[in-house]
Amino acid sequence: MLQEIDKRARATLFQERLVAALTASGLSRAALARAVQVDRSTITQILADDSARVPGGHVVAACALALDVSADWLLGLTDRPEQAGKLLASSLSISETGRATTLDDQIFEWQREAEGYKIRHVPATLPDVLKTAAMLQWEYAPITHKRPAAAIDAAAERLDWLRLTESDYEMALPVHELESFARAEGYYAGLDAAIRIEQLDWMAEIYDRLYPGLRLFLFDARAVFSAPVTVFGPKMAVLYMGQHYLAFRDRDRVRAITRHFDGLVREATVSAREIPDTLARLKRAVQ
Repeated sequence: MLQEIDKRARATLFQERLVAALTASGLSRAALARAVQVDRSTITQILADDSARVPGGHVVAACALALDVSADWLLGLTDRPEQAGKLLASSLSISETGRATTLDDQIFEWQREAEGYKIRHVPATLPDVLKTAAMLQWEYAPITHKRPAAAIDAAAERLDWLRLTESDYEMALPVHELESFARAEGYYAGLDAAIRIEQLDWMAEIYDRLYPGLRLFLFDARAVFSAPVTVFGPKMAVLYMGQHYLAFRDRDRVRAITRHFDGLVREATVSAREIPDTLARLKRAVQ
């Protein structure tokens, strides 16, 4: 939180920030005066070392516009120099996406950007990065915009990254997702038993290789709920809406969504240590 400062100190801070913004912009004092529509002597007076005043609001606003900074920043009311519109644009973005949250190239770029940080992920279905080729073939076959072979190659590339990354990777999904998969219900209706057994074996094998760097938690969706979301350390949180990603970069929203994910972990009915036994139990239930 910014501290209250007296009039002289604010004027000095205004001068310092105006000089810094003017230097960064490459504009001359004369060019700034023309942009602000004042005499050059006015700009000179504002920047004078012995000046102890802040100019009127219209001059401050015009200077901020000409120098592409925030008027609040010039006045010492914020530590962020970006203008409000640009600050919003940089903190929130909407990106068009395809079918899957993990296989998409944009998600993979965000994963690389967050290298070394913990990544928290709630998938839309089973985690794509842990799916077998047969599972991806079944899932992507009806989809025209992404060939199953491309999805399989992408999954292999992401799994290689997961093996080598220094990032911890936590996943949380509802218990009913795995149970529905094992029973071939709902979304997974019609999925052959052999594919389901192979998939559960593959998940168990990869989990054994990568744990504890990879941790999976199962929560009861009747008690807690989550939309598909990925949190890339402190850098970004991304909600998956089906056709688009809603990406947040501002600190408060990233922290809020991180706390949401951590709440799923705290409420998990199946802990990371219990996943191998759970996968084995589900495999025995496959018919």
